[in-house]
Amino acid sequence: MRKKSSISKKQLYTELLSKSAAAALLIGLGDYVLLKLGNPLGPFLFSFGLLGVCVMGANLFTGKCGFLFEDKIKPLHLALILAGNLVAGYLFGLMFSVCDSTIVTAAQEKVASWDFSWAFFIKSILCGVIMYLAVAIYRKGSKLGILLGVPLFIFCGFQHCIANIITLGVAQTFSWTIVICIAGNFIGSLAVWYLSRSKSN
Repeated sequence: MRKKSSISKKQLYTELLSKSAAAALLIGLGDYVLLKLGNPLGPFLFSFGLLGVCVMGANLFTGKCGFLFEDKIKPLHLALILAGNLVAGYLFGLMFSVCDSTIVTAAQEKVASWDFSWAFFIKSILCGVIMYLAVAIYRKGSKLGILLGVPLFIFCGFQHCIANIITLGVAQTFSWTIVICIAGNFIGSLAVWYLSRSKSN
């Protein structure tokens, strides 16, 4: 019985990580086109990434963390999703950097603008708010949350941790601001979930 349980856990973790890698690839495609085209077209085409994540049922940390309690997601599973997103996202970023030197320059310029400031942290929180609402609206049967929410957070300069790790891969560098971004996305997503839940009750 122990052996059977161990195998099923292994299968579960493998599925979690594979779906996390798939989500990183989809967001990576969105980040690629954003770095390539910039404003105003890039932010709208980036929506394809999150839309693909939702349609395919892939595991994206920023699309899951706000539903931690609502969907009764185990913290270990959320941590595995995050790890899968980060590792795969960085590797996909490195792969993209080989394809086009112009996006490498764009990524390096973007990374240079990140800092350990309250503004960066608040922008991460606000991105988390938008991500939760975009996915929540999709769950209600409308794609408008994604199609409008993704361009909104990009035009506002809000910070998305998985997009940022991909950008770091493209730039072939690393920044510890990713930790601030993860924390901000998590707090923002859970905060809007809690506030909307409290209001309805």
